[in-house]
Amino acid sequence: MNEHEKINYVEFPAKDIEAAKVFFASVFGWSFVDYGPKYTAFSDEGIDGGFYKSDLTASTENGSALIVFYSNELEQTQSKVENAGGSILKPIFSFPGGRRFHFGDPNGNEYAVWSE
Repeated sequence: MNEHEKINYVEFPAKDIEAAKVFFASVFGWSFVDYGPKYTAFSDEGIDGGFYKSDLTASTENGSALIVFYSNELEQTQSKVENAGGSILKPIFSFPGGRRFHFGDPNGNEYAVWSE
């Protein structure tokens, strides 16, 4: 449901859209709808969004916002990320309120996963 003045959609750059689709389907079970060769969308994943063809990457080092996933089993999610070809950018560490790790997808975009 669309809510007035609430975050509704997020878009990520992807050099290789097919690699993004394979990675996120494998790790998080996402499905996609293609809108031509330069865009694919996902929905019902906590927020709707998509990947657009671009040579840019989203990383906190470049000043990008950080998208953070939640996991009930942090180590299991980290293994899924690694097995699907993601890279661990920051190994699991503690912070006030929980633990988390940062990873890069096959396109070099940075994300994090946290758990209590």
